[in-house]
Amino acid sequence: MHKWLMSALVTIACAMGVYLLATGLPAKPKDEASDLKEGQELLRIKATNYEFDEKEYHVKAGTNYKIKFSNTLGNHGVEVVGLGIEMSKDAPELEFTFDKPGTYELHCSIMCGSGHGTMKSKIIVE
Repeated sequence: MHKWLMSALVTIACAMGVYLLATGLPAKPKDEASDLKEGQELLRIKATNYEFDEKEYHVKAGTNYKIKFSNTLGNHGVEVVGLGIEMSKDAPELEFTFDKPGTYELHCSIMCGSGHGTMKSKIIVE
């Protein structure tokens, strides 16, 4: 009786293994740095309800950046005052070269609710 039970368990385990191999494993996360041009840097800005993921974003003057914007919670946009940068979920990516050193205010550009007025951050170009 035990021989029959053991062979049934081995058969089931093999069938599960074949099934898992046939359906594939989850895809590896994509390395976003591989999409960058030579000399280009990545600046990621994430928004959630009434705040950005960083209080200050530091970038280097004269360097070209690929800026990626995403919402993790809520409907937000981003505008950088004085640089002409505007992004939203409809336009979540752009390339920009920060030419002038300084501190620039970054705020939500879509009315998102009661905390909209306090949803601010800074980009510091060094």
